[in-house]
Amino acid sequence: MKTRRRRTAAILAAVTAALSASALTVAAAQNASAAAGCDVEYDIVNDWGTGFQANVSITAGEALDGWTVEWDFTGAVSGISAWNVSGQSLSGRHFTASDAGWNGAIAAGQTREVFGFTASGGSGEISNVKVDGVACGDGSGEQTTEPEPTDPEPTDPAPAGTPVEEHGELHVCGAGMCDESGAQIQLRGVSSMWLHWQTQPYAQNLQALEWMRDNWNIEVFRVAMGVEPEGAYLDDPQGWKTEVEKVIQNAAEAGVYVIVDFHAHQAHQHQAEAVAFFADLADRYGHLPNIIWEPYNEPEQVSWTGTVKPYHEAVVAAIRAQDPDNLIVLGTPTWSQDVDVAAQSPVSGANLMYTLHFYSCTHAQWNRDKADAAIDAGLALFVTEWGASAADGGLDGRVCLDEAQRWVDWMSANKISWTAWKLDVGPDSTNLLSSGAPLTGGWDDYLHGHAPFVIANLP
Repeated sequence: MKTRRRRTAAILAAVTAALSASALTVAAAQNASAAAGCDVEYDIVNDWGTGFQANVSITAGEALDGWTVEWDFTGAVSGISAWNVSGQSLSGRHFTASDAGWNGAIAAGQTREVFGFTASGGSGEISNVKVDGVACGDGSGEQTTEPEPTDPEPTDPAPAGTPVEEHGELHVCGAGMCDESGAQIQLRGVSSMWLHWQTQPYAQNLQALEWMRDNWNIEVFRVAMGVEPEGAYLDDPQGWKTEVEKVIQNAAEAGVYVIVDFHAHQAHQHQAEAVAFFADLADRYGHLPNIIWEPYNEPEQVSWTGTVKPYHEAVVAAIRAQDPDNLIVLGTPTWSQDVDVAAQSPVSGANLMYTLHFYSCTHAQWNRDKADAAIDAGLALFVTEWGASAADGGLDGRVCLDEAQRWVDWMSANKISWTAWKLDVGPDSTNLLSSGAPLTGGWDDYLHGHAPFVIANLP
């Protein structure tokens, strides 16, 4: 089985560092005309060659109650997208941004990371730095890099007899998925609940994953990292990324494929955060043969060509700068049903698949007709989420098994891989577990809702 070497992106012209734990810090040196103690730090935390991500910190010489920062980039930069600021602008190479209100106060002598951004172009340096119109360094300060993370990334071959050991690295073949030997295959498994809404951290438990592999015969597990709701990724990026990494590392140890899902309905509104998230993880885990990226769970009823496709192009570019080979599954409009629309103008690139979702009490032959049209046009599909319920996940407790069986038969006939929704406890008919289900597996007596049907259709 092929194992690719770890790749790292160049940071600036001559500095290479691992993403996520690496940062190039350009400390704006004290200028004679600046307020005493004023300092601006411009930290390059991701660089994928054609673009970069930076974080900006301000040290206040005097107490600030609101701020405006500006500087000149030394290189050509475009397409800047900042968060936690208001009034951002880029005119030529001159950048300006102001506080967002809640982050405007900085005590005298305090250093506060105040915003971040992504941009296209070379990261370079900054000069003519000012805070509230007062010079605050010229961007020519010391450049430093932090050491590599101490925790090793998984590099060992997959355990013998596991799905990853059997199939190796995957790729798109025509309108299907093939393994390392070139054989067309169908992967089957389950999805987590939105991570921040789990009743217990089932998704992050290695014993549970190994138990599902050995007892349910799952081959793939989807980690659904919630992005937008309160308490999810946007509220705690590092914390939830760490939880996703636990699942990635567990999947590598268990020899199971893992789908890293940016689980959102308005992900295009958070493109900068998505680019940073996937660029970082792709750099550190893109060498693994069991990684599958899913940048957008379920776009709502928005334009494919005007909204969703441009978002995918930006995120795919960031992933491909670090991981040129692993599968990327692209969400489609109308809650990932309009695969036929995406087929009319697909994203350019290799090893790209497209997301199809269904719930059998809501979606029937008309939706399979749309999927058949996409397949006929050459699109490779992956059903990263489905349920034998209504589209709300089964709030009414119903299951529609006859239609679900028609869907499962259709997926088998077309060798379309799938992960069923969802590994958690609760009254919804798509929750696979009943109350009292232990964290570590052993769930034969805790099956709920559509779980018996799902398990019966696993390999």
